[in-house]
Amino acid sequence: MVTQTRVQIGIVGKPNAGKSTFFAAATMKDVKISPTPFTTIDPNVGVGYVRIDDCPCRNVKCNPRSYTVAEGVCYAPVELIDVAGLVPGAWQGRGLGNQFLDHLRRAPALIHVVDASGSTDEEGRLVKPGTHDPVRDVEFLEREVDMWMASIVRRDWDKVVRLVEFSKRNIAEVLLEKLAGLGMSRGGVEKALEESGLAKKPPSRWEDADFYKFAHLARSFSKPIVIAANKVDLPEGEEGYKKLREAYPNRVIIPTSAEAELALRRAATKGLVRYKPGDGQFEITGQVTPQQKAVLERIADVLKKWGGTGVVQAVNAAVFNALQYVAVYPVEDEKRLSDREGNVLPDLLLVPRTYTARDVAYAIHTELGERFVAALDARSGRRLASDEPVTHGLIVKIVAR
Repeated sequence: MVTQTRVQIGIVGKPNAGKSTFFAAATMKDVKISPTPFTTIDPNVGVGYVRIDDCPCRNVKCNPRSYTVAEGVCYAPVELIDVAGLVPGAWQGRGLGNQFLDHLRRAPALIHVVDASGSTDEEGRLVKPGTHDPVRDVEFLEREVDMWMASIVRRDWDKVVRLVEFSKRNIAEVLLEKLAGLGMSRGGVEKALEESGLAKKPPSRWEDADFYKFAHLARSFSKPIVIAANKVDLPEGEEGYKKLREAYPNRVIIPTSAEAELALRRAATKGLVRYKPGDGQFEITGQVTPQQKAVLERIADVLKKWGGTGVVQAVNAAVFNALQYVAVYPVEDEKRLSDREGNVLPDLLLVPRTYTARDVAYAIHTELGERFVAALDARSGRRLASDEPVTHGLIVKIVAR
């Protein structure tokens, strides 16, 4: 059985941006949702799902154990962490900001839920829709995360100076050890040092701007952020989404209506509609009141316009675009595509696209990785090279001693 831990995604944003609604819609976990700042104090942790439309289950009848299948669509679980709302000055502890930011340590990627309708200010207070620029929210939140990381880098900096300048240790290694609890990658740290021009600058000569520059780059390389432009079902939300796209043409920005997704999932649970999360349409299957029908018709317009509610799309973007993970299906019997009990395609792993088959073996179980001999592409029968990266949708058999 696969023992890999789930991919973790942090859900961040200012108070009252729709963050908890997004989390509730993605996980169907009951959380407190209220139009007041700091509704969430302790982080909510739940299971959301990435959607895989091109899964092998379209062609074979599978017996999924670590994921689910609905009408040929795979849904692989990920862990979502809904962090309390952040306000300007959070990195200095304002609004319990340091405590809230610490909840992000484990997550290798973040989804920033932005109130695209401009109906809340930077503190999360209600204002007239369209009067607040959502671009400012992206700027302030990313600065808060970067400043928080910079403060962690600066902590006990004298020790870094001693290790690098007197013990002659590699600065990338020292910083990687220092930032180990933040899930930083070695490649991200090295790239941040190079692009900031700090790779060869003695640590004793680093200035305030250097700490921030390094933290900003290290975060962008090792903890990428997907923007969920929430409330696009409102006219002001559509305008805010356009502003975000203009301000960040190279960023992943997903038009989102968390309220629409939550309403659809609740309606599906009650048997009122037939809906698969991530679909661009739904079908009314139960008895609905005139009021419910009117709401569902408005939601249908949102789905038709945007191709979906954006909730599943944002989670997918975090895993497959920001983290660049792929889905791999390990099996023990390459002929039957099954485990030893005969379960067809029982497991699905989400792994970095740089992983080799040996890395996949370690992800399944440490002992399997240590006994690794070779790997086979179960569909083609081709033996995989030891240093060959796995591909999305690969069904792989691990050969071990």
